[in-house]
Parts: sequence; structure tokens; C-alpha cells
Amino acid sequence: MPLEFGLWRVDDKPTRVVTRPMPSESRLEELIEADPDILGDRLLLIGRQVPTLHGKFVDLLALDAEGALHVLELKRDRTPRAVVAQVLDYGSWAQGLTNEDVRDIYATYASRRGLPQLDEAFALRFGGSPPDVLNAAHHLTVVAGEMDAATERIVTYLANGFQVPVNVLFFRYFEDEGRAYLARTWLIDEAEAAVAPSTDPKARGKQEPWNGTDWYVSFGDDPGSRCWEDARRFGFVSAGGGEWFSRTLRSLPLGARVLTHIPKAGYVGIGTVSGEPQPFEDAVLTVDGEPRRMLDLPLEGVYRQPTEASAPEDRREWVVPVTWERSAPREAALWRPGFFANQNSACKLRARFTIEEVSRHFGPPHTPDVD
Repeated sequence: MPLEFGLWRVDDKPTRVVTRPMPSESRLEELIEADPDILGDRLLLIGRQVPTLHGKFVDLLALDAEGALHVLELKRDRTPRAVVAQVLDYGSWAQGLTNEDVRDIYATYASRRGLPQLDEAFALRFGGSPPDVLNAAHHLTVVAGEMDAATERIVTYLANGFQVPVNVLFFRYFEDEGRAYLARTWLIDEAEAAVAPSTDPKARGKQEPWNGTDWYVSFGDDPGSRCWEDARRFGFVSAGGGEWFSRTLRSLPLGARVLTHIPKAGYVGIGTVSGEPQPFEDAVLTVDGEPRRMLDLPLEGVYRQPTEASAPEDRREWVVPVTWERSAPREAALWRPGFFANQNSACKLRARFTIEEVSRHFGPPHTPDVD
């Protein structure tokens, strides 16, 4: 059984604070919306009174730091077992939500409240950009003041016996000398609660689509190593020091559009891959319309990697020629909360918010057909 709440004021002698009914479910929604931490989980609310495909409305919808979806059904009084069927029905709807659906739900919610775009709001809430996959898992939570024995048996049976991601969050509402208080606890310990992975046959839709053209490139502009001003001036990106670093850069296809990022600085340019990957010692770039060996260029950075005859992997610096549409010095790098960043030297860029904002900053947006 869940814990029973008791609250005493002990300024002088112990005086029990009276439990009161919550004024309304909408009041409870307002409190959670104002501070989702009331729930005990760090969540980003993405919708309130969200319509489902079945003519019902989900009280609150949220995301956690892993991109899992949280469905919250609020009941200020007792929770008859019919509520469990209701929240399971919501779960069947939520499971099918694609990445685009989740973003559309948030966009509707944000537009009414003047909130930032999802990627920025996610970064401000959790300190990083959203995962590529949203709604790979979901949680179902009934928020209630009380629960009958049958409901408790059903929820425990589903959660512990069949790993259904359902739980009940109990709260008590107290009033004392004009002040109101809220206390809460869970039916099932959160560490034991199940998480439902997606079994949707359209699970690929949970991942933000790739437009088939845009790539993220990380350019390590470090003292004693490569130099971004070289890359701007002579038209290239590069990576090396090990296969893990160079392998992804070498996968950049001819004609790819690269949005280039300097770690801990921001985005510094957009360009188009104009040549095949080449080791630094053999690299030839087109400079002022003429082919020039990189070895002969007046470079500020260091690109020749130390090698050992017995080294088991390719540690050479690999260079990819790029024609820059527009670029900026490191000091003028563009960064906003929610922008995509990754440790890979290159990867497909799916983060629409990053693509749109960086494209807007460095030139006209590029909108190729989506796969």
C-alpha cells in the first residue's frame, strides 16, 4: 500500500494540518505545468489537453532527458479502475507517435505560450540537444489523491507481472492558515517501474528524418594542431589521429552540404564537398582556380600526424575539399541552446532546428527533398 501522508505544524505544540480536496483537476494541471518537478521526475512538458485520434484528451504530455514520452492522467479524487483502462488506451495512442508528431504537439503547445522551439527548450531543461530518436519508450502515470484496492492490484499486476509502464503518483493537498501545500509519493518505486520500448513497426518514424544532403562536421581547431583559418582560406575540412576520427570524415560524399562546428565554440560555416577524401601528404586543393598541393601551402596549423611503423591503425590526417558558401572566424561562431553537437568528425545531420538556424545565419535555407 502507498504511504499515508501526515503533516504537522510544530511552531509550538504539534498541530496536524488538515487535508483538503484539491479545488479542481485544472488547478493540479496548473501546478504541474508551473513546476513539473512536483512529479519527482525532471520532465519537459510538451502538451496540455492533447487530443488523441480517438476523441479523448490527454491531460499532460512530457518528455524526459532520454526522449521518452510521459503520459499523465490527473484525477484529484479516487482512481476507479476504469482510469487504468483509460491511461492504457492513451498509451496505445502514444506508442504510435512519430518524431514529427511529437514535435508538432510541442509546437502547438509552445505557440500558445510563447515558448522557444523544442530543441532549444530541451537544451535549457536538460543541458543538451534532444536525442535523434524521440518516443522510443513511454511511461503512463495516473496522478491521483486516492486509489481503491482493485486499482492498486491491477496496476501492480500490470507493472510487475507484465512490465507495462504504468504507475500511480499519489498526492495530498493541505491548507493551513491561508497557505496551501502539496505532498506526493509513488505506488511503485520509480527504480522498479517498467519502461515500454517502442514496438511500433514504423519505429523509424521516431527518428527525425534526414534530408539526404546535410552533414555535421566537427573541426578540431586546437593549438598545435589543425587551424580553422586554414580551412576557410583554402577550402577543406580535416580530421585524423586515429581511424575513429578520420573514418566518419572519409564517409562524406561528393556534393554533401556540410555544417561545420568547432567544439566549445559553435558553427562557423556551411559548404559543399567538392572532392574525394585524401591523406594530407597527397592532398591537392583548388586555390584561386589552380590545383595546389597542401604540402606547398602556407598553413598555420599542423596536419602531419606522427606515425609509427608498428601502429595498428591509420593515424594520418585526412582532408576533404570543401567549397564554402559562407564562413566566419572562430570568434564569430554561432551557438544556441539546443544546437546539435557530436563527438564524431562527421555524421548525417537530422536536427532540423540546427539546420534551419545555422542556414538562416550563414545564408538562404537549403531544403532538399526528404527521403
